[in-house]
Amino acid sequence: MIDGVLVHSLRQIPDERGKVMHMMRCDAPHFEQFGEIYFSVVYPNVIKGWHLHKEMTLNYAVVSGMIKLVLYDDRANSPTKGELQELFIGESNYCLVRIPPGIWNGFKGIGVTPAIVANCSTIPHYPDEIVRLDPFDDSIPYDWELKHR
Repeated sequence: MIDGVLVHSLRQIPDERGKVMHMMRCDAPHFEQFGEIYFSVVYPNVIKGWHLHKEMTLNYAVVSGMIKLVLYDDRANSPTKGELQELFIGESNYCLVRIPPGIWNGFKGIGVTPAIVANCSTIPHYPDEIVRLDPFDDSIPYDWELKHR
């Protein structure tokens, strides 16, 4: 795991009417502060990334569909500098992924339906706070293709 990245299992409460999906509580030990909540929809096989937030901590949960979330640590003084982390999150693995500032991240929609990614960030989004790279930029050593392991 990349230093500072945390994964928390999230609770779902199903009943005959549907279900409640927990995401974040202000009394959770991993809660920092509230900035904004937004949703990102990604279509199957589409990549959104790479991007890095300078100040914002991300708290991702996929409420519908599935994504492959990829993280890359390029922080100068990090004990995990140069490491990649790949997570498959969504309906089959409902969890919260906390991504600290300075971690490159991107995600790819997997499966056959669009995925909805919720982010409860610690600060509101503003354009000067984010850095973007093409998903196929060689400076991040990752291949987004399907891997048959």
